[in-house]
Amino acid sequence: MIVGTAGHIDHGKTTLVRALTGVDTDRLKEEKARGISIELGYAYTPLPDGTILGFVDVPGHERLVHTMAAGACGIDFALLVVAADDGVMPQTREHVAILQLFGVTRGVVALTKVDRVDETRLCAVEAEVAAFLSGTVFRQAGIFRVNAAAGIAGASTGSANPSPPNSPAPAAPGIADLRAHLEQQARHSDSAASHPNGLFRLAIDRVFTLPGHGTIVAGTVFSGQVRTGDNIVIFPSNIPVRVRSIHSQNRPAEVGYTGERCALNVTGVDKDAVKRGDWLADARALSPTTRVDVRLELLPDINTVWKAWAPVHFHHGAAHVTAHVVPLDGSSIAPGRHHYAQLVLETPICALPGDRFILRDAGATRTIGGGTVLDPFAPSRKRRSTERMRYLHAVEVMTAGAGITSLLAETPYGIKQSDLIRLTGRFPDELPFDAISVDCARERYIVLKSAWRNLRERAVDALHEFHTASPDEPGPDIGRLRRIAVPQLPHDLWRTLLAELARDGVIARNDPWVHLPGHSVSLSVGESVLAAKLQPLIAAGRFDPPWVRDLAGKLAATEDDVRQVLRKQVTQGALYQVVHDLFYDRKCVDELATLVSTLAQEHGTVEAAQYRDAVGLGRKRAIQILEFFDRVGHTRRLRDARVLRVDSSWRTG
Repeated sequence: MIVGTAGHIDHGKTTLVRALTGVDTDRLKEEKARGISIELGYAYTPLPDGTILGFVDVPGHERLVHTMAAGACGIDFALLVVAADDGVMPQTREHVAILQLFGVTRGVVALTKVDRVDETRLCAVEAEVAAFLSGTVFRQAGIFRVNAAAGIAGASTGSANPSPPNSPAPAAPGIADLRAHLEQQARHSDSAASHPNGLFRLAIDRVFTLPGHGTIVAGTVFSGQVRTGDNIVIFPSNIPVRVRSIHSQNRPAEVGYTGERCALNVTGVDKDAVKRGDWLADARALSPTTRVDVRLELLPDINTVWKAWAPVHFHHGAAHVTAHVVPLDGSSIAPGRHHYAQLVLETPICALPGDRFILRDAGATRTIGGGTVLDPFAPSRKRRSTERMRYLHAVEVMTAGAGITSLLAETPYGIKQSDLIRLTGRFPDELPFDAISVDCARERYIVLKSAWRNLRERAVDALHEFHTASPDEPGPDIGRLRRIAVPQLPHDLWRTLLAELARDGVIARNDPWVHLPGHSVSLSVGESVLAAKLQPLIAAGRFDPPWVRDLAGKLAATEDDVRQVLRKQVTQGALYQVVHDLFYDRKCVDELATLVSTLAQEHGTVEAAQYRDAVGLGRKRAIQILEFFDRVGHTRRLRDARVLRVDSSWRTG
């Protein structure tokens, strides 16, 4: 169990930790000189059962709340420290608010400096503390009266035999009872059960070096476990490192587990490349982001309604970055209510759904609220749509422990397994009975069975409609059919869907066209003879083939007969009709398509003048060919130019 102190400056947090553990957590020269904590301090004490109780000692100064937040993010149990001569003070209240926003629900109160006041004052302060906590999750927290300074070396107690500098002072009033209470709470702690099988993730709150060892990163393990020799990654900088050794709860270990404070000696990175707020994690667990959709609550005593793009300070894990708040379910965010919102961050962070965070105002002088991360990969467009709100609700249901079925129900095109891993923080070893995994060329998708059946039906229905509307065409190419049937379906998933339909005999492929098995066109004997004469004439014309009237005149046939045969050849895939009565040989069109691709790769876009020069034709014909490629899905017009479509059959083969 990790215990975190909380409370106002100079209320005796560091002295109390020293009395409980024998460790002075003020290690900096400036801390010694000023007599206050500036940085996070850490201490550990063994328990009778062999486990270790860890302490995170946080600063109490109002200007150091950002440091307090970095320490509070990974604790299991709050040790709220209130000085008897002061009572509840501003940072007492703010620290308790932060603890609640971070999801800490268990704690105890230490009433310190009891030797400085009389019994009447003690009773009054206890009543004040109880009244303050009655409206919080700590309403049942016990209150222990302690004189932490008694028995500590150098304290003004008049002791002739001061304690050694690194030994606890069991004789100090109240300390033994408080320690016994903490030990009892540790025995019933279930912090390691939150994500025992999740992918490893550690929030870095301290980075230092040791002679002969190199870089050491320390923090609390949020999920999973790490072993000596593991290859992991520092996020968001995406630096791969190897774990050389581990200290877990201040002891050498081979494995670090969820809920433990660990210091990892890592190779492959310099100290200066790592900072507080970074993460050490499994390579599959995280991905940097600058947009996060959240469930947000402003504290009830905030007297301001927050409008869109309000500037805030965002604290998550051990990170502290600036951001802007964008309401998603209204035009503003009112105090005391829950809202969906998007945080647009000025610096990339890494997060998972369910992570807690806090917000402070633009001047970083006051904690204003906090909440829960829902989607760390938030979109910038259509972020307020009805579909998006349903998706965020589904993620919220998932983080509450209901599984991924509700999430998949809001993703009709499935979800990448890699994205699902980053949304859940774990590898999907078992899928719900109503979901399937679909393996594509580079990715695996998780899709509901009903959604996959619907996609198959939509593809087949689109082919039926196409053949009905264009009976003389061989069928659309795969890119065009996708745009007709399910334009938002990922390209690789669409190709896998068509491959399955072809394998099942539901559709047929005549590259690059797709058609239903019953859709075919046959030539009569006479038409076959005429086709055999027409084909070489069109092929010989290459980029400037003869028109239908010219072909009819050359072969002494009617234009209608020539036109009908040529359209049947289009259906069979031998020709393409670029404009009315102008047909191109298939191989020639392949060359023209390659020229478009080459120009687009060289210049980014294809201008009509560029293409005219490349094919050696007039501007009008060049534009007709480009418009044909727009029509069949090889290109897309962008103002006066063309760009390649990523799902073009000619581009992807």
